[in-house]
Amino acid sequence: MDRSERNMGVVNHTLSNIVLPAVPDPLGGWELFCKHVMGEEGANPSTSSFQPSAEGLTFSGSLDFFTYFNACSLGKWKQYAQVENIFLELELSSLDGVFQWVGRSSGDTETQPIESGVRLVALEVEMTKTGSYKLVIPMPATDKQVVGFTLEAHEPMNLARGAYRVTVDESKINPVVLSLCTTTFQKEEYIVPNIELVKQEILSCDDPIAQHFEMFVVDNGQTLDAAALESEHVHIVPNKNTGGAGGFARGMMESMASKRGITHVLLMDDDVSISSESIKRTFNLLSLVQDEYKDAFINGAMLALGEPNRQYEDVSYVRRSGGYHKVKSDLFVDRAEDIVTNEAISVEVPNAYGAWWFNCIPVKKIEESGLPLPLFIRCDDVDFGLRAKAKYMTMNGICVWHEGFGERFRASVDCYQYVRNYLISIAADDIASEKLFMARVDRDIRFNMRFMAYDTVELLLDAIEDYLKGPDFIKQPNGDVIMKEKGAKNEKMVDLSQMDVPGLEQVAEKYAKGDNVGSLANAFIKVWRTLPYDRHRLPKALLRKKRGNAVYTSSANFAWDSLLTDSIVAVDHHGSVANVRTIDHDRYAALMKRWKGLKKAYAEQGRQVREAYKQAQPELISWEFWENYLGVSLR
Repeated sequence: MDRSERNMGVVNHTLSNIVLPAVPDPLGGWELFCKHVMGEEGANPSTSSFQPSAEGLTFSGSLDFFTYFNACSLGKWKQYAQVENIFLELELSSLDGVFQWVGRSSGDTETQPIESGVRLVALEVEMTKTGSYKLVIPMPATDKQVVGFTLEAHEPMNLARGAYRVTVDESKINPVVLSLCTTTFQKEEYIVPNIELVKQEILSCDDPIAQHFEMFVVDNGQTLDAAALESEHVHIVPNKNTGGAGGFARGMMESMASKRGITHVLLMDDDVSISSESIKRTFNLLSLVQDEYKDAFINGAMLALGEPNRQYEDVSYVRRSGGYHKVKSDLFVDRAEDIVTNEAISVEVPNAYGAWWFNCIPVKKIEESGLPLPLFIRCDDVDFGLRAKAKYMTMNGICVWHEGFGERFRASVDCYQYVRNYLISIAADDIASEKLFMARVDRDIRFNMRFMAYDTVELLLDAIEDYLKGPDFIKQPNGDVIMKEKGAKNEKMVDLSQMDVPGLEQVAEKYAKGDNVGSLANAFIKVWRTLPYDRHRLPKALLRKKRGNAVYTSSANFAWDSLLTDSIVAVDHHGSVANVRTIDHDRYAALMKRWKGLKKAYAEQGRQVREAYKQAQPELISWEFWENYLGVSLR
């Protein structure tokens, strides 16, 4: 029966759950969830205890729940959903303690009490069937952007569960059916645990999402055991290896073809660690969002797996020059000031996009904007976000943990795929200035030449050459073949233990920490790098017979001791692998000759090629094209 045909009434709707990990050492640390209140001399071990379990959190002393996952993003809820009458529900084993509301806004120097602490016995209490106490605590009127609470237990107390909830007219709850689409290629170590988490913590939970949720796992590698993993609402979809773009396009199509009436598609990378609360919070926000934001996307933040308390990015935007830029700088979300800053900075900026590690899209926007371009990997999310002219919502606790991109540079992806696909997106959707972007490419070629990164330069030139082949080149479903071909051109890095380079361990350690040069030196380097110098133009007699060093990235980072040397040790960000580059004048000459020819071809054909991509775009993002590309029929 349609919601409008039922007798509507006032209901209590969950905004966000209090997250209580059942393990001693959760990803990101306990300070993302709760932390002991410190006195003047810190926490007193004799009066504080802390024991997580499947039955909840048993503790004594004072705990602070003004944290990334467990504070209420009041300002965001007022903005996105115009909610009122928020209250907190807690289920406790004892009433021998004190409760206090706390809050903080941008500009506050510390988290502040909103009301005086109150003894638990003085609050509204209801006994549960299990003999615990259910407390309902109204949130006081406040203009604080983020609100949390503290609990003080005078004796060991168990907090079984909790949630921020709101009283709302049921007729104002949006009908939502959420589809989670993840694309995987032989990443069983991530995807299998994530599937099990969805089954146990989402499809088996008591929240409304359990009855309004589907999961489509698009298996580009076709290696998953579907019989063991599938359930009524979890679907393993074997797919051609068509990259992230093809996998997410298939997930969108499966969702839209479903008879469940799916309203939103949540795209998520396979190599992530997830919190079920992030998905639940997404569903709850969609259920209550006001009209102004009903067509908005929700983008989950990326927390770095290597430093899991650091938020690397949530929403970014594209500069006219073609570069990407994060709306927010890195934030450490175990710190109260950064938790507030995260909510205070608006992500509603021009030319915004959300990466597809966690990106929730209304089906309506897919119907209006079309499916992704067939780019295999890189720039598909950027192109789609800008094409859809997306407005974004973000919120504390909506996130995934993902490996940092700066820690896994591959020229075949970060140079070839990026440059080729960005040019295609510029041509098809005008996402940036082609002239300025080509100037960036020319600069990158010069930088990499200076540091004898010949393999990287070759892949940059491959990108220009393949772009000039026009849209027919990407219409063929052979992206996996292209990736193998280009991957074979990546610089061959070897383990440090296999290299006979004196002092290499110290160099690697220095670069892994990012302290290769000081701030003054960095300022000088920005100027130095713009100068048109190149060691290949110097007589061999002027080159030093010494190895310099550089960080292995797309920007060929400068290192002082590499000046005028005839070889360089390129060390990766992890400081675990490296390669020795030696000057090769013949290869340099061949690559520069090729670049000169490509620039001439680009000048002669560029306008025609750009127009061809623009004319082909409606076909490339159509349902019919993707059915043929994937070899499926879904309608």
